[in-house]
Amino acid sequence: MICEDQEIVRAGYQMAFDAQPDMTVVGVAADGPAAIEAIHELKPDVVVMDIQMPLMDGIEVTRRIAGPGAESPPKVLVVTTFNVDKYVYEALRAGASGFLLKDAPLTELVNGVRTVARGEALLSPAVTRNLIGRYADRLRPASPQPADDPLAVLTPREREVLRLIARGLSNQEIAEELVISFETVRTYVSRILTKLNLRDRVQAVVLAYRTGFADDR
Repeated sequence: MICEDQEIVRAGYQMAFDAQPDMTVVGVAADGPAAIEAIHELKPDVVVMDIQMPLMDGIEVTRRIAGPGAESPPKVLVVTTFNVDKYVYEALRAGASGFLLKDAPLTELVNGVRTVARGEALLSPAVTRNLIGRYADRLRPASPQPADDPLAVLTPREREVLRLIARGLSNQEIAEELVISFETVRTYVSRILTKLNLRDRVQAVVLAYRTGFADDR
């Protein structure tokens, strides 16, 4: 499902997706309310979501279709530009599975759809550091973490892995950093998400910053 208010952009996306043997565009929408209605009716696997849309922005649409309490939420891939990156963080909190820059090559967008469709988060390490790090001040808690710190359920090694996730490292980079196998890292990441009841590593990054853990050296 393509949610984008610019007709020329929608057409470009649709041509790129329809040309793939494993993808079918089931619908398009040019504004927020139309997007919600179409998504509920068509039940797409993945939604490519523009943030700046008429009547209702992509953040609110994402929150309604993929946020807490949403039934059978689709994967949401947000497309945006750097000059509105503060909204990207809000979109991730709202339930998006990842984001790409709007000027990314169409091949990158196509691969991004496949990534989130597999249930993986699409979070570029460089953009993670620039985006979430830039807003770390407003994400940090005003007071020390309470005794019932949600991260207390993690082992020391899992906390170490989470800290590297929050730095924006990929599984391969974490494996190299800790000198362990890629599969071992995948196991740690899976355990972290399960213990913290998180959907993907995007939510893990957000939680790490919200609790102040990402700044704990």
